[in-house]
Amino acid sequence: MAPPFILVFFFFFFFGVPLNAASFSHDQAVKTYIFRVDGDSKPSIFPTHYHWYSSEFADPVQILHVYDVVFHGFSATLTPDRAASILQNPSVLAVFDDHRRELHTTRSPQFLGLRNQRGLWSESDYGSDVIVGVFDTGVWPERRSFSDLNLGPVPAKWKGICETGVRFARTNCNRKLVGARFFAKGHEAAAKGAGPGFGGINETVEFRSPRDADGHGTHTASTAAGRYAFKASMSGYAAGIAKGVAPKARLAVYKVCWKNSGCFDSDILAAFDAAVADGVDVISISIGGGDGISSPYYLDPIAIGSFGAVSKGVFVSASAGNDGPNGMSVTNLAPWQTSVGAGTIDRNFPADVVLGNGKRLSGVSLYSGVPLKGKMYSLVYPGKSGILAASLCMENSLDSTMVKGKIVVCDRGSNPRVAKGLVVRKAGGIGMILANGISNGEGLVGDAHLIPACAVGSDEGDALKSYISSTSKPTATIDFKGTVIGIKPAPVVASFSGRGPNGLNPEILKPDLIAPGVNILAAWTDAVGPTGLDSDSRKTEFNILSGTSMACPHVSGAAALLKSAHPDWSPAAIRSAMMTTASITDNRLQPMIDEATGKPSTPYDFGAGNLNLDQAMDPGLVYDITNADYVNFLCSIGYNSKIIQVITRSPETCPAKKPLPENLNYPSISALFPATSVGVSTKSFIRTLTNVGPPNSVYRVKIETPPKGVTVAVKPAKLVFSEKMKKQSFVVTVSADSRRIEMGESGAVFGSLSWSDGKHVVRSPIVVTQVEPL
Repeated sequence: MAPPFILVFFFFFFFGVPLNAASFSHDQAVKTYIFRVDGDSKPSIFPTHYHWYSSEFADPVQILHVYDVVFHGFSATLTPDRAASILQNPSVLAVFDDHRRELHTTRSPQFLGLRNQRGLWSESDYGSDVIVGVFDTGVWPERRSFSDLNLGPVPAKWKGICETGVRFARTNCNRKLVGARFFAKGHEAAAKGAGPGFGGINETVEFRSPRDADGHGTHTASTAAGRYAFKASMSGYAAGIAKGVAPKARLAVYKVCWKNSGCFDSDILAAFDAAVADGVDVISISIGGGDGISSPYYLDPIAIGSFGAVSKGVFVSASAGNDGPNGMSVTNLAPWQTSVGAGTIDRNFPADVVLGNGKRLSGVSLYSGVPLKGKMYSLVYPGKSGILAASLCMENSLDSTMVKGKIVVCDRGSNPRVAKGLVVRKAGGIGMILANGISNGEGLVGDAHLIPACAVGSDEGDALKSYISSTSKPTATIDFKGTVIGIKPAPVVASFSGRGPNGLNPEILKPDLIAPGVNILAAWTDAVGPTGLDSDSRKTEFNILSGTSMACPHVSGAAALLKSAHPDWSPAAIRSAMMTTASITDNRLQPMIDEATGKPSTPYDFGAGNLNLDQAMDPGLVYDITNADYVNFLCSIGYNSKIIQVITRSPETCPAKKPLPENLNYPSISALFPATSVGVSTKSFIRTLTNVGPPNSVYRVKIETPPKGVTVAVKPAKLVFSEKMKKQSFVVTVSADSRRIEMGESGAVFGSLSWSDGKHVVRSPIVVTQVEPL
């Protein structure tokens, strides 16, 4: 069956739907719009673009942001009719609505291979000359993770500021936290126009400043580049030394997301503009669409801002989303972004459910209160009544006469996991077991529960409910086991991690790779407790979170180290080094497992593999990509010069011969064949490798045994590099026999090719799939 994106995409471009994402209607409520303007069209009478925009397009009071670094244009609050009128101006290339986005919500550096003072950490001096910009909910600057003790001067290239505001002074910045800004205009404009149900910035729980009231931003910033913090833990869990991937890298925080109310495109785009002008080297953005739908690149401000940053040499890492294990759930798909999925590490927080019949069911928990000490309690599942709200332990759904003094089984979904425990406590329950459904499978994350509670997977949940139904007096207790190190297998692809194929351009494999994103210990805000619930009054310096939000800053920190060690590498070269050296096996030396199924995972799950930093330091060869290559890619997918200019800022001309999208010099290969073809179909791919290792090197290709019905050939089979010959190209030919090929559950089969000189192994995944013809 044809992936739906292919048909939609074809209709959009070949049947003349206008270049206009804004939903113009007769409803004249004021909304925020983002306008892409041809900056070179500014009449000379106006001294600045702001003067032009405020004179010709919108009143000064209506303009929220003016963009001039990664994007030319402005955002403003206008009626739909006025926005439609502005679009008629020949200098205006596009207009789109200001959409709301969502956040994609210790030991992990060692698990990435950074085990001692040798290798990448020492050779890059921990990234001390590199600045990582984090787009998130702000920062709690007093945390030890942001100390500037023994750090040298702020890099001279830094041109940013430390923006002051509520409980945030210039002295909150230092040689570690070199800058901080906050962006709220788009957010506030949306609140004014949204009416009831959208509260905007609630200053009773938020700070109108870069200070973090949510915790997510403090966590991601310290994951990427937190300093060493000794005796770190979350209520005794994960005790040890907490540190970011690049402990000496500098941090610049851009607060674009606000507690309980998300992040808006107009503010995110303004942060891109500011960050690149400020002089950051890496941008980490754990944010994506909240609806699971990816917009075309020219309608996606994160993709547009990322292109502007990458075109100026800034590496952009973005979370792949938490809508897995559903296929085609990966987000942040632009080929110039590095899209990061999530895997586990070899640390867990087990909690066993011990049933009255002696059987033990495995679960996880971060509960740190008074343990149950083996005492057995009556066990009840409110869902037996058939009332959905009761099965989910929704507010006021439980009958206290049924649950008082008992351990209550609650189904996962609808309301926050920890909040279910509060509902149980309010009804008189003594503890909770949170059971996954089929959609969550066996994917588990630890929570800092406020009552004795743990989470179990779908299979264990079914066994638990079966036990309750099998006896008149079911009983259970929960045995909390603390922190366990050396878990096998690890890494495992997290159940929630966004999966391929790429829903916009399946010729580009996404996600690019995975990194630690399950039960990650990092710094936390003092504004809320570890659960983030208003009723949680606990304070903690560190917290344990899961999500591709946590995986993304691991790659951001890795990019900082690589940029510091190799300052001449482009963003594409840095990504290539990570992808071609990524691991596809776990700590048992077996293929990585998919947590959702318990079966071996595929490149649709992990991309090129799990980040392996020590290997990435010296990859041997890289697949580099220039700005012109990206423009050719945009031409290849049917964008005309006007559409491309929305993304690239400057006018571009496509080649007379239309390029092929699969020939973008990406470190992976995706071969798409028509599902209707009979017999053998063949496709060829051109790739170019750049030698970044010893100048005189000889690499030979090795092709992993291809699946049944597929053959792969590479010409030439040997690449010779020298002082004068640093780049070499080759052609990969993939043939698929429709009569013999057996597509897997994902609708694809997988293989790989590797180039090796005896020391380095430069590996690229190969995906072969069938699609319905357009």
